[in-house]
Amino acid sequence: MTLSKRASWFLIAVGVWTWAIWPNFLRNVWKDDRSWDDGPTGFFTVHLVLTVASLAIGSVVGWLGIRGARADRPVASGDAASADRLISSGR
Repeated sequence: MTLSKRASWFLIAVGVWTWAIWPNFLRNVWKDDRSWDDGPTGFFTVHLVLTVASLAIGSVVGWLGIRGARADRPVASGDAASADRLISSGR
């Protein structure tokens, strides 16, 4: 599957956005009075799980965007070198 440059950059932006938002959200939850009562409460635990899952998903999405943006694409459809590279892919 090949991603367009536009889609790749969108995925990168989503990954960066995720890493910009969720750590701050967790800091705010950490400071909330509902988070601690002689240890972490269910409120804190649920939000911690949401944060970890979102950061993992955001990391994967960003990584896919980076791979898509760095992918080697043929310059022109009539380029002989590109055609050779596609034909001799080893499959």
